[in-house]
Amino acid sequence: MGTFATLEEAQEHFKNDRFATNAGMTVDEIGEDCSTCSVILNDDHKNAYGGIMGGVIFTLADLAFAVCANNIHKLSVAQNVSINYLSAPKGTKLTAKAKCLKSGKTTSVINVYVSDDTGRDVALFTGTAFKL
Repeated sequence: MGTFATLEEAQEHFKNDRFATNAGMTVDEIGEDCSTCSVILNDDHKNAYGGIMGGVIFTLADLAFAVCANNIHKLSVAQNVSINYLSAPKGTKLTAKAKCLKSGKTTSVINVYVSDDTGRDVALFTGTAFKL
């Protein structure tokens, strides 16, 4: 069983992640070694060229990573992360699905797959969480 007994408990905890929640990001699903977060896109998420800012995509992936990592072991913090941007989003919603690849004694390695509501793969985020 994870740190959070219910989805609602995880949502309550991560509502304090103000940067993500103020940008409209939500915690949608949680499992023992996975999580899903999403955001409905609007003009506030756009860059100067009218595309979705890379920071929005990164923040959504980082939130899904944090939810997954802290459900595995509370308290976990990011030790190392990287992101590969694959395609510009074309839809109106982004979804980030985190999956733990390895949970060891002191670290967890988690992949986060970001896609839009048209089915387009937008980004691949990989993070290592350090268990405090």
